[in-house]
Amino acid sequence: MNEPHEIIETASLTEKSTLMSEKQNKYVFRVSPRANKIQIKDAVERLFQKKVVNVNTCNYAGKEKRVRGPLGRRAHWKKAIVTLAEGEKIELV
Repeated sequence: MNEPHEIIETASLTEKSTLMSEKQNKYVFRVSPRANKIQIKDAVERLFQKKVVNVNTCNYAGKEKRVRGPLGRRAHWKKAIVTLAEGEKIELV
């Protein structure tokens, strides 16, 4: 799991994450659950060529869902909130 594309899965483009990127220079990514903060920082710096100051992570447990029968489970996932250096910006859209 050394490639940046294996660590960073998608960018979160919700209303809350958009406000965070505009006002606080923080960007939200959905990342691999096995990735740590150092790997996430290196992946963002290699993909976007920007200086990362801080990385915060949140683990989410998958919810149990029922679809016409037996119980199923959504996958566990991890969110990373990446703070960039002053003056840096990522164009996600």
